[in-house]
Amino acid sequence: MKDMKRELALVTSGVLLGAALAAPAATAALTAQLSDQRFVVDGKPVQIEAYSIGGNNYVRLRDVGRAANFGVTYEPQTNTVRIATDEPYAEEPTSGRVVTLPSDGSKYIPQVGDLIPCGDGTFYEVKDTLRFENNCFAPGPLPELPTPSYDWSVFPALELPPVDCRRFQSEYGDDLYVRNLHETLRMAYTIYEAVRNEPEAWRDGKPLTKVSLTIDPADEPYTKYFWPWREEELLKHIRVFPRFHFRVEAWDFYHNHTFLQTQYYVFIG
Repeated sequence: MKDMKRELALVTSGVLLGAALAAPAATAALTAQLSDQRFVVDGKPVQIEAYSIGGNNYVRLRDVGRAANFGVTYEPQTNTVRIATDEPYAEEPTSGRVVTLPSDGSKYIPQVGDLIPCGDGTFYEVKDTLRFENNCFAPGPLPELPTPSYDWSVFPALELPPVDCRRFQSEYGDDLYVRNLHETLRMAYTIYEAVRNEPEAWRDGKPLTKVSLTIDPADEPYTKYFWPWREEELLKHIRVFPRFHFRVEAWDFYHNHTFLQTQYYVFIG
C-alpha cells in the first residue's frame, strides 16, 4: 500500500487480508478462531480483530481502511464495495435506512432516519422533517404537478438532469443540497401553461419560449431565487420575457440534518 503512503506491517508470515491464496486441500468443515497476530501501521501498533481460518488470518477490509486511512464504502444500490485510496477513511452510519432518490421526477418525501448518499461517499442522516410541507410562509401542501391544457409536445423534450447531492461541512454546520427533480418539473410545467396565454411567445404555431432543467454555473450569479413555491414568481417573468430561455432548478436544503426548505431558482437569458 505504498501508494497510500502507509506501511501496513502484518507481524507474521502468511497473513492474508480477507482471502486465502490457495483453497485448503481438505474438505472438512473449517472453524474460525480469534488470531493473536499483531498489526502495525507506520511503526505503531493498532487494534485489528483477526480470525484464523484454515491456517490463514482474515481481517475486515473496513478495519484495514480505518487503520491505513483509505476510503471503504458500500453501495447497496449496486451491491458494490468501493475502495478509494485517494480519500480519507470515514465511518459509515450504523443505523437508519439508505434511500434511493428518484431519478424519474417522482416525488421524494424525506423521513426521519433516511440516509441520503452524498457525492463524497458519505451518508447524510435526516433527523427532522417537521418543516416539510409545513412551512409558516407556505399556504399548505403543494398540489399535484400541472397537467396539459393544450399540446405540450410542441416544446422540445425535457432532459432530466441526474440526481445530485452536495454536502458542505464547516464550522457553521453540516449542510446538504439535494436536487429536487419533481419540483423542477413543476417550474417547467408552470411555464408551459403560462406560455399558452402569451401571444408574443408564439410564431407560426411554435413556442419561442425555451425551457431547460439545469442552470450553468457561470450563470448562477444572475439567477433569481425564491421560496416557498410561488407560481406568480414565474408568471410575472413570462409576461415580461415571453421569448427568452428559462433555465430552472429546485433544491431541497438541509441544515444540521434538519429539512429547512425547497429553494427555486430561475435564470432567464
